[in-house]
Amino acid sequence: MLFFATTINYIDRQVIGILKPFIEKDLGWSEAGYGYIVTAFQIAYAIGLITTGRFLDKFGTRIGYLWAIVIWSIAAMAHSAARGVVSFASARFALGLGESANFPAAVKSVAEWFPKKERAFATGLFNSGSTVGAIIAPVIVSGISVAFGWQWAFIVTGALGFLWIAFWLTYYQVPEKHPKVSGEELQYIIQDKDEPDNTVSMKWTDLFKYRQTTAICATRFISDWVWWFFLFWTPDFLSKTHGINLKEVVLPLVIIYSVSSVGGIGGGWISSKFIKAGKSIDFARKTTILICALIVLPVMLVSQITNIWLAVILISLAAAGHQGWASNIFTIVSDIFPKQAVGSMTGLSGFAGAIGGALSASFVGLILQGTGSYFLIFLVASSVYMINWLILKLTIKEIKPLNI
Repeated sequence: MLFFATTINYIDRQVIGILKPFIEKDLGWSEAGYGYIVTAFQIAYAIGLITTGRFLDKFGTRIGYLWAIVIWSIAAMAHSAARGVVSFASARFALGLGESANFPAAVKSVAEWFPKKERAFATGLFNSGSTVGAIIAPVIVSGISVAFGWQWAFIVTGALGFLWIAFWLTYYQVPEKHPKVSGEELQYIIQDKDEPDNTVSMKWTDLFKYRQTTAICATRFISDWVWWFFLFWTPDFLSKTHGINLKEVVLPLVIIYSVSSVGGIGGGWISSKFIKAGKSIDFARKTTILICALIVLPVMLVSQITNIWLAVILISLAAAGHQGWASNIFTIVSDIFPKQAVGSMTGLSGFAGAIGGALSASFVGLILQGTGSYFLIFLVASSVYMINWLILKLTIKEIKPLNI
């Protein structure tokens, strides 16, 4: 269920990036105008993360996910009625508010349903929905747009969330309330003896008392925008630098997001494998993040490459590195913070990432409008994951549960 929610989440947010070169011609957007539309999404996403994390910790994932998908599905469909920068920005703002609950809810569900040794792999599995959604979206969107027009692409993809809701209400419960969870399975799920006392209440403001909060938020702030950039600008980059059209862009995007899906699952698998081999959680998470950072570095060369398939390979590796990093940074939250604070902490760190994304979206739009070159953007994107690893290495001496 978490995988499919994340898949739908990314289908809905990816539509505008795929159609950007074509809506741009139809409605006369500028590069800066598109940057402002993306910024509207990021600002709303940031606002939503601050509130939804706390809402999820208070009311639970069953109710939280339900309302989130209702809001973002309606907002996704509303894009079909937009005609200018302001109306598109308004629809994106509403979409961002709804979609902001997805990752806090999913990470919280993983913390509730899995012991620590399995969480990174489980996170990698549900997070792969982001790349599967990005793979499916070009196929669906291009087919619908060519046959019926770009407006119908927003309507059809937006309606998928309502189908998911029916399954969610039918099947999902927390382990303690699920009728099919045996006593033995429940004991397996809650096996970690070093878990903090879950009866201790943590206020949202209490999170700021810990340097771990600052470190995780800093890594999200400087890195989350890279994934948004891949989602919202890759089709445009390939169209303008390699001259491909709406039909031709499908295969490169499928390759990029297929590889990134492997990276997300692989990042979680490697980390969990280290732990099962007897390594500490600290070693497993930090070493895997270092591996992911090294994989991203070559993307700095992509804007200088004339061969489209070599460019696709480098972007694919960078996207895979990002997803492997994401699988571990999400899991680090549940490694450190007590379960009843995981939603709030995921929301807070996501807020930091969304603010970074909002600032970078306008920055990317203005850079492209001013220079017409992607070189500086890819150069910065290639380096931030090594900085992330250094931040974690220097500020969190050991990844372990907080003593609340």
